[in-house]
Amino acid sequence: MTEQEIDLSALWRGIQRRLFWILGTALLLALGVYFWSRAQAPVYVASATLISANSATSDPVFSGATVKAPPLPEGAVQQALQSTQVIVPLITAFSTQEGVSAEEKSRITQNLNLELSEQRLKTVTLVSRIDQFSGGNGIYTLNAKARTPEAATSLANLASQALRNWDGDRAKENIRRAAAGFRAQLGQVDEQLIEQNTLSNLERQTLIARRANLQSSLANVIILEESAVGVLSRLSDAVPPREPQSPKPLRNAVLAGLLGLLLSAGIVALITVLDRTIRNEDDLLSLNLPTLAVVPRLRQRDILLNGIVRAARQAGLYEAIGFLRVNVLTALQGKQHPILMVTSTAPGEGKSSLTATLADGFASSGQRVLIIDADLRRGTQEVVWEKFNEAGQWHQLVGTGGARSTREAFQNPENVQVLQVEENVDMLPAGPSMHDSLSLLNQADLGKALAHWRQSYDLILIDSAPLLALADSLVLGEHADAVLMICEYGRTPAQSVRAALRRAERGGLKIMGCVINKSDAREDKSYGYSYAYSARK
Repeated sequence: MTEQEIDLSALWRGIQRRLFWILGTALLLALGVYFWSRAQAPVYVASATLISANSATSDPVFSGATVKAPPLPEGAVQQALQSTQVIVPLITAFSTQEGVSAEEKSRITQNLNLELSEQRLKTVTLVSRIDQFSGGNGIYTLNAKARTPEAATSLANLASQALRNWDGDRAKENIRRAAAGFRAQLGQVDEQLIEQNTLSNLERQTLIARRANLQSSLANVIILEESAVGVLSRLSDAVPPREPQSPKPLRNAVLAGLLGLLLSAGIVALITVLDRTIRNEDDLLSLNLPTLAVVPRLRQRDILLNGIVRAARQAGLYEAIGFLRVNVLTALQGKQHPILMVTSTAPGEGKSSLTATLADGFASSGQRVLIIDADLRRGTQEVVWEKFNEAGQWHQLVGTGGARSTREAFQNPENVQVLQVEENVDMLPAGPSMHDSLSLLNQADLGKALAHWRQSYDLILIDSAPLLALADSLVLGEHADAVLMICEYGRTPAQSVRAALRRAERGGLKIMGCVINKSDAREDKSYGYSYAYSARK
C-alpha cells in the first residue's frame, strides 16, 4: 500500500479511537445551541393574503361608476412594498395601533426604518403566486414577524391595507390627471369669454356650451375618483398565530448535533488519513520490519508511585513482555551469551523503560541479564530502577574495584563493578552526561570489553542512544548480535523509521525487529500477543 492510498480499516480505527471526542463535540454543540435558542426572544409570524385581478387593457377603463387601475407588471408589488409610499404609511399606522406594547412598536418601527434605508425588508416579506398565462392574476401573501401574536397580526393586516391603498392611488392617479386637464381647459374657455369685445355672438354661445360640457365632465371625473379601485383586493386577513415560528430549541439542537457529528467525524477522518505514525503491524509491513510485540501504555500515575518496573508488573504486561522475550530468544537462537542493543528513532519513545521491563522478564525465567546504559548523553536506567530497588548492591563484575559507570567501564574494562537492581539483573549506569560520547566510543575497545563481560551473563542488553539523534548506536551496534528498534505508538513517524533503517543498513547493524510501545489497548485489541507466532516462521 502506498502512502497516498487510504486504508479504510485504519480510518475506522482512527474514528473509533476518537469516538469519545466526536460524540462529545456533537453533544456540546447540541447543548450550546439548545440553551442559546431558549434564550432567544420568540418570533411570531402572521400572514394576510391579497388577490390580484388584472384588467385586460393597459388604459383606465371607465365602466358605469367605477374606474380600475392599470395591470401590475411582474415584480411591481414587491418593489412597491420596499418603497416609502407603502412603508411610511405602514409605520405611521402601526405606531398608533392599539393592543401592541410601546416597546414592540418602537422595536418594529426602528427595524422597518432601517430595512427601508437598506432596501432589504425582513420584518415584512411578500410571497407571490402569479399565473403568467392569465394576465398576471394571482395571490400575494404578506408575512409579518413580531415578538407577540398581536403585533404580528396587526402588522400583517396594516401592510395589506397599505398595499391596497397604494394600488388604489394608482387608479386615482389617471383620474386626477384627467381632472387637471378639464380644469386647464375650463381656464382657457374662461379667458376667452373675458374677451367679449372681440367675440361674435355665435362664438360666445359656442364657448358657453363648451364650458358647460367641461364642467359636466369634471364633475363626473371627481365622482369617479371616489370610486376608483386597484387590481389588488383583500382575500383574507391575518389571524393571531398560536405558536412562535422560532426559536425551536429541540430542532435546532438536533440539527446542530448532527452537524457537529459530521464535522468532527470529518476532521477526525482527515487527521487519520494524514497521520503517518506507527500504530500497528500493518504500518511496518511496507518497511519489511517484523513487529515482535505491541506493549500497552502504562498509566503515568502508576509509574510515579511505583516506578516503571513495578508498574509494568502490576499493569499485567507479563504476557506482552513474555511474547517479546520468546521472539528475542528465537531471533538469537544459537548465539552464546548474546548481546542485544535496544534503540529508537528519537528520544522519549520508551526504549529505556522497555529495556528494563524486558530485563525483568528474562530474570523472572532464571536468566542472568546485564543492562549497559550506553546512552552517555542522556542515561536513564538508574532513574528507571530507582523506585523498584532503592537499596541496590554493588558487586564486582571483573577485576578489583574500578569503574561504576559505562563511561569509566569502557575506559577500564578490566576492573568494573555493577549494581544489582534485582535478582538476576545487574545494571551499569551511564554516569555523568558527556557531550563528546562518540569520541569515547571510538577510542574504547568495545569488542574486547563486551566479550569479557558477556561470559558472566545469559544476555546483555545495551540501552543505546536514538539512531537518528546520535551516531553512538552505529558504533555500538557493530558489536551487538542484534538490534531491537522501539517505536512509540501514534508518535513515531513511518518516515523516521524508514530513515533509521537506512542508517542502520549502511552501518551494518542487524535489525531483528520492532516493538510498538505505549499502545492504546482499547483500539488495538486484535494486535495483542499474536506476533510471537508470526516471528517464529
